[in-house]
Amino acid sequence: MARPREFDEDKVLRTAREQFWSTGYAGTSMDAIAAATGLGKGSLYGAFGGKRELFLRVFDGYCADVVSATGRALDGPDERAFERLCGYVRAVAAKTAADAARRGCLLAKGTAELSEHDAEVVARSLRTFGLLEDALAADIEAAQRYGDIDDVTDPRELAGLVLAVLRGIEALGKAGKDGTALQAIAEAALAVLPRPAAAAPPRGHRPAARR
Repeated sequence: MARPREFDEDKVLRTAREQFWSTGYAGTSMDAIAAATGLGKGSLYGAFGGKRELFLRVFDGYCADVVSATGRALDGPDERAFERLCGYVRAVAAKTAADAARRGCLLAKGTAELSEHDAEVVARSLRTFGLLEDALAADIEAAQRYGDIDDVTDPRELAGLVLAVLRGIEALGKAGKDGTALQAIAEAALAVLPRPAAAAPPRGHRPAARR
């Protein structure tokens, strides 16, 4: 009979996530993870397999958390769909600006580092981006039903545009773009969404001063 594990698996995975997130896949060794978790390498290999298997567990968990958080942020009644979308875009910009360590997003970081050589990471990344786009499209469609976004544009196309802007904001933030500029990009993206003629501008948006 297998002996029960004498450690908190979720805690070990959280610690390993922080390690991979901070130093990347190539820059993280099993020795470093063992030191961070307080476990011997034998216990790590026995519980999770090698470094790649452990990274995939961490990566999957991170992707699931991102999708779940996005779904919660965008779920709700049609009459507040546009408000939720604006809040979500602004929150991503604000969170990116607050990332003083410039760690960025583990999804983006892992994809950029490993996609050229690891088909499983590519598949996981594409699935996650697809689920994020689904959540954005569902919210945009709800805003269209309520009349806050013009229904002349396919909601999935708009969702793809918003997702690309958010990914761009995160990349620019990691490169050191300041928070004011990131928030301006978020507001510009919201301002170009197709609105019915009678719709008000996004709440919180300040039109640029004329020169």
